[in-house]
Amino acid sequence: MSVHAPILAIAVPLLGGFAAPLLARIHRKVRDLWVLLVVFFSGACVGYVAAHILSSGIWVYVLGARNPQETLAPGGFPIRIMLTVDAMSAFMGLIAGFLALVAFPFALKYIPEEEGKTLALTLSLLLLAGILGLAYTGDLFNFFVFLEVTSIAACGIIGFRTWISRAPEAAFKTMVLFSLSGLFFLLASAFLYGEYGALNLAYLSAQIKGTLVDKLALALFLAGLIMKVAAAPVHFWAPDAYGEAPAAKTLLLVVNTQVSLYGLWRVLFTLYGGALSAGVGWLVTSLGLLTMVVAAFMALVQVDLGRLVAYGAVSQIGYMMLGVGVGLVTLAGRPDYGFVAMKGGIFHMLNDALTVGLLFLCVGAVEWTKGTRDLRELGGLGHGLPGVALCFLLASLALAGIPPLNGFASKILIYEGSFRLSPILAAVAVLASILLLAVFARAFHGAFLGPRAEVKEGLPWVFLLSMGALAVGILVLGLVPGFFVEELVAPAAKALWHGRALYLAAVLGG
Repeated sequence: MSVHAPILAIAVPLLGGFAAPLLARIHRKVRDLWVLLVVFFSGACVGYVAAHILSSGIWVYVLGARNPQETLAPGGFPIRIMLTVDAMSAFMGLIAGFLALVAFPFALKYIPEEEGKTLALTLSLLLLAGILGLAYTGDLFNFFVFLEVTSIAACGIIGFRTWISRAPEAAFKTMVLFSLSGLFFLLASAFLYGEYGALNLAYLSAQIKGTLVDKLALALFLAGLIMKVAAAPVHFWAPDAYGEAPAAKTLLLVVNTQVSLYGLWRVLFTLYGGALSAGVGWLVTSLGLLTMVVAAFMALVQVDLGRLVAYGAVSQIGYMMLGVGVGLVTLAGRPDYGFVAMKGGIFHMLNDALTVGLLFLCVGAVEWTKGTRDLRELGGLGHGLPGVALCFLLASLALAGIPPLNGFASKILIYEGSFRLSPILAAVAVLASILLLAVFARAFHGAFLGPRAEVKEGLPWVFLLSMGALAVGILVLGLVPGFFVEELVAPAAKALWHGRALYLAAVLGG
């Protein structure tokens, strides 16, 4: 079965999601056990894929053939569906797999049966399958298909609790932006198909020469994926979506945003890497700065703890875009500082997943205990929920980039690389982090400090286990970042920075 690990990582949660409602008819515990088995099996698959990639290089999995060369028509034209997994794809898969392992056990206890638990689990498994499909696919049309799978599943997760007045509104707003995103991506793929008669990403990359049609397709790719990424000024769906979805499922929504960011990197570096101008890099960098500043200021005025964390999550997208944007600006000359910024931006994807994930689980624990997230009605929870308070404080400091936590480890690389390109970039990023620190200090004070508050007794142990796993990850990645940067982050960054030729050779031969 290890030979088929890439496709099994996608197929098992996809089929498992459709099987969950049927098993719920037998017994709820059978459904829960099934969901856990599916998530653990998928996690094992992505772990095996990552280990194989890091030890052996790019893995090209061809549906219906033993190797990619068997699928090439005369002239080197790929004629079958391929999964092309390099170190960047594997890195994205690891983030999705780990967050799923943390989120699903939490969700099994957090979501009540009478509030659509089976539906939420089904949609979450479909979302996981779509995320892994986006990370592993090697052609544009299947990327579009998985993009739509994630959009449908994500909108369902956001809006299925129709008795909550704002949930359908948030889902509708997200649906509109996701629909436009998918439409733009499909149109861009159609333009390239019309010009080159192919959809395989490696084949198209070898053909693209920077024509007017290529540039028009690039503009559509950028517009569509930036919507899905929640970069300013089209970020407004994300705070509503993160704030209205069940807290346990918000972790997958965060990963869904990140895999869209991965798609943007894949298009820019792998598909267009040989035909990009520095202007595209400056656009990504500018949008990154705008995102981190706008989201930080919006977080400042929030009184709902969930929406406050949601804006904090959006702000971190800006740091990822800044780091990788610096790499795009310097792609032609490939100076060392460009690669440093790239590593920081990619490392921050992992750190953000852990940090924001822990914050949302803390929000879920607070809501489960008090029945509200309104900071005006909270206070003193640190007496009855010391573990939750400690986790929230730890994640808040990490989000703001305070040493020696993981957020500092990735942000310092972003600061270093961006400063050498322009000190103004680093200055804005540092100021945004300081503002976020003030915002989350206020949130911590409002929710957890003050006179003792009455709380529901007996916080489920699985809540603490899930939060503890993320807290340990934050500490480990902050205290010994060098190991993870060298073993995971650097190969992922090199796959984009230097790996375009290897990607094309793995698929097309030569």
